[in-house]
Amino acid sequence: MILRHVFEPTDNARLAHLSGAFDEHLRAIEDALSVRISRRGGAFRVEGDKPAASRAMALLQSLYERAARPIAAEALQLALVEVHAQVAPRAAAAEPEAPVVTTPDAESIVLHTRRSDLRGRTPNQVQYLRQILSHDISFGIGPAGTGKTFLAVACAVDALERSGVQRIVLTRPAVEAGERLGFLPGDLAQKVDPYLRPLYDALYDLMGFDRVQAAFEKGQLEIAPLAFMRGRTLNHAFVILDEAQNTTPEQMKMFLTRIGFGSRAVVTGDVSQIDLPKGMPSGLVDAARVLDGVRGIAFTRFTAADVVRHPLVARIVEAYEAAKPGTNGKGA
Repeated sequence: MILRHVFEPTDNARLAHLSGAFDEHLRAIEDALSVRISRRGGAFRVEGDKPAASRAMALLQSLYERAARPIAAEALQLALVEVHAQVAPRAAAAEPEAPVVTTPDAESIVLHTRRSDLRGRTPNQVQYLRQILSHDISFGIGPAGTGKTFLAVACAVDALERSGVQRIVLTRPAVEAGERLGFLPGDLAQKVDPYLRPLYDALYDLMGFDRVQAAFEKGQLEIAPLAFMRGRTLNHAFVILDEAQNTTPEQMKMFLTRIGFGSRAVVTGDVSQIDLPKGMPSGLVDAARVLDGVRGIAFTRFTAADVVRHPLVARIVEAYEAAKPGTNGKGA
């Protein structure tokens, strides 16, 4: 099938932003949607299967409307993720031809962070956000790059900005990823910082460096190893346990029973990347089994289709899943 469209009135700046340097955006769309795109001036020609060509043309029109400024590679990739995410349910319903680019359900969730464009990009991400906002304890389980931790931190920042909680507590187990780093120099904070760096990165992105530093000084932000949670009761707090696949069942139970009045907890992890000693069960795998169906607790399970990083990440996840189904042998 061949589709043609002429953008009028012709805006050369928008056309340049849409196409990217040396047409790199057009090539990325071609590769992702299995179509061929040619351009002459403001006229675009898309060749491919009818559903794919329709989706590509709809995406080009959507991106043109947003092309007042240069389109970052990340923004293009997120747009492609949205297209793919909405193809799957339509394929299941035998309606593959309808080109849809936006996600209405995602638009209704507005989080107060520095990222004005933050929203769920896939059905699972939208479900995850809704469950975090409606349940006291939520689990996000899935491969790397699916936004589990970032979206959870965004919800925590939103709750703090709205005064829904008094503080944010971020924690993760200090388990090395298959390496033995030995004794790290410095005081306690310097020793645990490398393990908690991904949480700092998310906070800086969502709040800005100055706002994060001010929140630490006011006691509104706390980042600590999981071992420091024992014996505490966390009231009026938004608590996130990251890399939960590296907890033991005892640690997981300890963490979940720290939740106090007015608090909300989110647990994230990837059961295919367990770094515990061989033979030691994962607390995340155990919790998914024990707590399934418990009222007030929600589970969201992500797949490679929810990956919002470089497109190769999704392919890598799929390749590993195909080569070794299930997990790494330390739990189901």
